[in-house]
Parts: sequence; structure tokens; C-alpha cells
Amino acid sequence: MPDEVLRLLDPQPGKIYLDGTLGGGGHARLILEASSPDGRLVGMDRDPEALTAAGKLLEPYGERVTLVQANFSEMRQVLGQSGLAGVDGILLDLGVSSRQLDTPERGFSFRDDGPLDMRMGPDAEMTAAEVVNSFKPDELRDIFREFGEERFSGRIARRIAERRQDEPFTTTADLAETVRAAIPARHSAKQKIHPATRVFQALRIYVNNELGHLAKTLEEALTVLNPGARFVVISFHSLEDRLVKRAFRQAATGCICPPKMPMCVCGKTSQAEIVTRKGVRPTAEEVAQNPRARSAVVRAISRLP
Repeated sequence: MPDEVLRLLDPQPGKIYLDGTLGGGGHARLILEASSPDGRLVGMDRDPEALTAAGKLLEPYGERVTLVQANFSEMRQVLGQSGLAGVDGILLDLGVSSRQLDTPERGFSFRDDGPLDMRMGPDAEMTAAEVVNSFKPDELRDIFREFGEERFSGRIARRIAERRQDEPFTTTADLAETVRAAIPARHSAKQKIHPATRVFQALRIYVNNELGHLAKTLEEALTVLNPGARFVVISFHSLEDRLVKRAFRQAATGCICPPKMPMCVCGKTSQAEIVTRKGVRPTAEEVAQNPRARSAVVRAISRLP
């Protein structure tokens, strides 16, 4: 949804922008083009492979670009180390990137068999294989239920625990087949997605602590936004979108004293204004061109002066 992202972020010449999920650099390039000739961009990504790819794409922009390997939850520290007090816009494109999904060796997808890894960067403390092979069935059940909203989380966790007694899980195909076998066939036949989709999502979110990093960032982002600057977030599942929507609503909420109170005693003031009253979703044409965008939701707020 590049057009919507640019419209909401509204890049301007001479301003400074932060792309906290650099990926291959596609959004960053658009921001730099829109803020020519002297707009600057700080690009962050926890994945060193992404930084390498983005660095090649953004090389023509020279000193207008600063690339940093870090999690977006560290944006305040990164900006401070770069000598920047604030930025004029922040973009987060959440979830796993197409590059990561399309690289079997990263272990994010069961479409092509690969090692059961799922780490987005070296800061992740364990692989998906370590989680699947060492966590207790109740712990696995909770992960699948909380981060994948998987209806059959208990059945799947028990089947995994039984299967790993013979040999440990090492590949994505092995895990996907075990999950498929654990779900009742009558239910699987009605699903539009692969039976293992929610389990793989849950493991990826847990391994990379995605929601924890997002929650921290949502709390701190306004502190590095200049007055009038915008914060744009692209979410791809309901767990992310709920966090974003709640945080944006709280930032835009002012006094919460009862209406009959003669004067404000809560001391709460609005920090931001919501730009997108409803989440912006991709058009049918965009989904046709990029099926992975079908679940995307874009939200934006603007920091008040």
C-alpha cells in the first residue's frame, strides 16, 4: 500500500524520517524520493541481511541515509546516538518480510522445507526448534492460543509432545505435517488457509517477542516525534492491530474527568490526533497484485503541536 503510506506520512523536503522496519528498502526509497532533495532517513532493521539488501538499493541517496542494525523498540537510543532529538515521521511495517518468507533457510514458511528457525535477527534468544522441542505441552498450548488464536491449540501441543519423543523437530515441513494431523479433517477441509498457518505465526511472534517490542515502541514513539509529525503503522493480524488501535486511542484521549466536574483534576491532555478514524485496507486491485497485502491495516496519528 505504498500510495496510502506516502499520503499518510506526507514526507517533505528538509525533514527527517525513521523507517523502523527497513526490509528491502522499498518504503525508504519512496520516502527519500518524496522528500527530495534534502530529506533524511534513518533506517532500522534487526535483520542484517535486510540491511545489506537495503543498503545497495539506497546507495544512490548517499549521506541522506543512515542505516542501523537494531530493533525498532530501540529507536530512542538509536536517534540519540545519531545526534537527533526527534524526527518528522515514523513508519513501521510489521511482521515478517517477503524476503524472509521467500528464503527457506530462515524457516518462516512451510511452503518450502527448511530449518525450523524463524529468528528475525541475532537478538532473538532461541529458535522455533528449541521452543517446539523443549517447552512443556501446556506452554506450547498457551503460545498457540495467545499468539495464533488457534482453536485446537491443546490438541496440537499434545501431538507435538508425543511426536518429539521419537525424534526432535528440525524442519518446517515436519512441524507443518504434525500440526495438520492434529486438526480434525472435517475442520481442515473448511479452512481457506493451511492448517499450520496460525501455529507458525504464533511461534514466530513468540521467538521474536514481536508484541513486546511493539508495545514498548508504541509507548515511546511520541517522545521522538516532532510536533506535527506523523506515526504510521502497517499491521497484518488482529493482535498487532489491537495494540496499535488502543495505543493511538489513548494518545488522542484528553481529560477523563466526569462531565460534571467543575475543573480538570486528572491532568491528562491529548498528545496526538488520530489521522485514520478507521484502519485503511488495501484495494481489491492491490490484493490482486500482492496477495500478502490482503490482511494489511494502516493506521496513523499526528503529534499535536
